[in-house]
Amino acid sequence: MSDKEPPNPFEEIQRQLKELFKDSNVKVSAQTFDDSETFNNQADSGISASSNKKMDEKSDPLARVRDFHLKPKEIRDYLDRFVIRQNEAKKVLSVAICDHYNHVRQSLSGKSSLQGEYSKQNILLLGPTGVGKTYLMKNIAKLIGVPFVKADATKFSETGYVGADVDDLVRDLVKAADGEVELAEYGIIFVDEIDKIANEAGMAGRDVSGRGVQINLLKLMEETEVNLFSPTDMMSQMQAVMEMQRGGKPRPKSISTRNILFIVSGAFDKLAESIRKRMSQNEMGFGASVQDKDEDASRYLKYAETRDFMKYGFEPEFIGRVPVRVACEALSPEDLARILTSSEGSILHQYREDFRGYGIDFEITPEAIQSIARKAGEEGTGARGLMTVLEGIFRDYKFELPSTAIKQFEVTTDTIDQPETCLQSLKEKNAHLQHDVWLEDIKRYVAKFEKQHGYTLEFKPLAIESLIQESVDKDRTIQSLCEEKFKDFEHGLSIINRNTGQTVFKIGKLAVENPDKELSQWVVRSIESIKGK
Repeated sequence: MSDKEPPNPFEEIQRQLKELFKDSNVKVSAQTFDDSETFNNQADSGISASSNKKMDEKSDPLARVRDFHLKPKEIRDYLDRFVIRQNEAKKVLSVAICDHYNHVRQSLSGKSSLQGEYSKQNILLLGPTGVGKTYLMKNIAKLIGVPFVKADATKFSETGYVGADVDDLVRDLVKAADGEVELAEYGIIFVDEIDKIANEAGMAGRDVSGRGVQINLLKLMEETEVNLFSPTDMMSQMQAVMEMQRGGKPRPKSISTRNILFIVSGAFDKLAESIRKRMSQNEMGFGASVQDKDEDASRYLKYAETRDFMKYGFEPEFIGRVPVRVACEALSPEDLARILTSSEGSILHQYREDFRGYGIDFEITPEAIQSIARKAGEEGTGARGLMTVLEGIFRDYKFELPSTAIKQFEVTTDTIDQPETCLQSLKEKNAHLQHDVWLEDIKRYVAKFEKQHGYTLEFKPLAIESLIQESVDKDRTIQSLCEEKFKDFEHGLSIINRNTGQTVFKIGKLAVENPDKELSQWVVRSIESIKGK
């Protein structure tokens, strides 16, 4: 990103629109967006009168930022509700966040004495995948009441417009703030997988654009003005020009990144190995290196120094703009078990809600919790491994149970080890209740048919049994069988209704086994009844 402000995209598009509309009734202002007075008198996006009223009634979007008075321990206690362990990371983040937003509060009130000297405490989070790095920052942003945007650094290195893409982070922050530019200026941008854009000299396969991405991010992290409309986004340009024709509150054309907090994170697994070798050599001398193959290298990340990052491939200026650095710890099976039982954001709660959507609940034994945690630990993906394990266990349960009478089940270690066998046993144990479920399914189809077509179907006992048996034999639902069998009944029944006025039709076994033949005979009999008159 150059220091020169990018060209304003609106002059050319405005000129083209003027040319396009010159012979129509649509008028486009002759003034350009560079005229700040004109721009500030233009409309916000097309909001209805009722929406404008709501906007007027909405409280100051910066109220929570202005009133920020949290203390570091209060932030830590809040994070403890959602993220297990990571005590050091919580402490460091809590202090950095309080320092930053206390400065912001003082700046907004005009009481800060560091207007031109304040160094922003951008943060670098290191640690294995799935330990809660993103989750920590999401919950902090939620607590403070500021918009939050997350992106992967790798997406910038894969395009030719790396500068524009990096700017899009800031534009996305405005979207996350529902268009409130003022609020977005105090938001949080989280860039993950930052270790993937390091460009170590001589390392084959590294992304050649990594250095360029670092430089572009560096510009954002310092202080710059970002155009709210992307030069490569034609839709936003068109919208901006059309907005000039509407009335509304003033809208700025750019956003400052001065008070946006930037968090970058990555696993840095190769960096951890490098630090381990460095420390081993320092301790033993003579360049020796004795390592435990089973040792978790990520624990060395807390010893990372600026020289380690520079050797890894980061520009000195870039790494200097993330002065607050903290390493997150790998999660043990015991930690994963605590996440399942104690965290407010536990994935186990999500699965409970999934089943409750079908009126089903389950209990889980402490031994099963430990078994899930052990299997998740073997996945090597931190807390994300919990979802992998739970999905493998519950996938068939979520598919089968909603179509049964089962409303309660227990998850044991046997369920973890043999989910399919336990599911089959559960279904067999409750098979005596299934007949009532099938009857309910038939009633639902009858009600649906009557609502759609105005005719009542009454299934006889033998027809019901035949339909249920076919459902079992073909492993198909009652609903799908009925939809297929009686898809043409509407037309035939309409003919019968015109001939006889009949609206109630009894469905026997023959109608289930051969619906088209039975319907044809009904129609023929209705025609004959007219002739007989």
